[in-house]
Amino acid sequence: MKVHFTTRKGERVTAEAAPGEVLLAVGQAAGMPLEGTCEGQMACSTCHVIVGSEWFGKLPAASEEEEDMLDLAADVHATSRLSCQIVLDNGLDGISVRIPADSNDAQGF
Repeated sequence: MKVHFTTRKGERVTAEAAPGEVLLAVGQAAGMPLEGTCEGQMACSTCHVIVGSEWFGKLPAASEEEEDMLDLAADVHATSRLSCQIVLDNGLDGISVRIPADSNDAQGF
């Protein structure tokens, strides 16, 4: 299945994923600046992405804990989610997500 990322600079990057993979891991493998500092424990918002509006409704609702973490993220939109909470399935083949303008990956430093 395919995942389409739009970078902060507006470039489109398409990544291959398998059903059951977590969007955070797919994005990291594709070189997106998604830290995932808490390793999916919803203790940070460093994996924040903006889901394409046509895809947002296909995702399970965000938990209260995820909503709380998104409250701490910068550049939040109505379709913002934590990529560590999105488990890909065949219904999400072709999903598009945008990297927030202020996203930085400090893992490489």
